[in-house]
Amino acid sequence: MRIQLNKIADINVFQKTCSSIYEENIYVKQDKQVVNAKSLLGLYSLDLSQPVEVTIETDDKHVEENFYKYLKKWEVKE
Repeated sequence: MRIQLNKIADINVFQKTCSSIYEENIYVKQDKQVVNAKSLLGLYSLDLSQPVEVTIETDDKHVEENFYKYLKKWEVKE
């Protein structure tokens, strides 16, 4: 899902949620750069004035649906 994190507070909430609630691997991709969504330093290394692609690795459909539902508030519609 493509999202846009516009504020530092959004980045902090996103990272904290990814690291404290989800045990699964979550990745944020921008162009060729891929970072762990649980790494605040990794997230700050991205150009967050641009949208990013977020993916979660899980076989549990409930977890996946819940995660993407959580991201809807930042979703970029094209």
